Amino acid sequence: MKVTTDACLFGAWVADEVRSQESGVRSTLDIGTGTGLLTLMLAQNNPETKILAIEIDKDAAEQATNNIDASLWKDRVDILEADVKGFSFPEKFDLIISNPPFYENEIRSTTDSKNVAHHSENLTIKELLVIIKDNLNKIGSFFLLLPYKRNEEIKRLLKDHTLNISKILFVRHSVKHDYFRIMLKGKLNEQENAETEFNEMSIWDDSQQYTIEFKQLLKDYYLHL
Repeated sequence: MKVTTDACLFGAWVADEVRSQESGVRSTLDIGTGTGLLTLMLAQNNPETKILAIEIDKDAAEQATNNIDASLWKDRVDILEADVKGFSFPEKFDLIISNPPFYENEIRSTTDSKNVAHHSENLTIKELLVIIKDNLNKIGSFFLLLPYKRNEEIKRLLKDHTLNISKILFVRHSVKHDYFRIMLKGKLNEQENAETEFNEMSIWDDSQQYTIEFKQLLKDYYLHL
């Protein structure tokens, strides 16, 4: 499982958003944890939360377990190898995060593990939204990382599932590129006309250096910026 720049940015953004919330986050569910990257970043800067990270792929779950065990935050994290669609959680969560499989109906890899990670036959966005709605408490938040080309689709799906978007961050590779990722913060449907905050960020500036905004978010996680 490769650790990508956009996943690191997403993890840092989520951790920063959660840290700035007025209401504390005691319980978190990370759906499709992969290497455990998002879980580790959230745990690092949010010492009050306990995290359950679920992963369907055996090798990925083992890798996540090894990464968590080698960290300073292992006492606050549990890794569960299971299919989230068939798992019943005993309690609802304050926070649900996911970097879900991006692709539906697109060219597949010859490697099964890559298909599980990248393609959504095992977990479609519609299925993920149902799981979020069923397992998020009334005042909780959820965060998703998705490709920009699914921007209009995800807005429609969220509306269909009566989920509200409170913040959207549009992400570019550089100031010269178009958006390639969207990062969403949402809640259960509180009011029909709830406002959405829109922001954008570039990873690189026009000199091919990390932008100030990127460095500010990632400074606690990258060794060299």
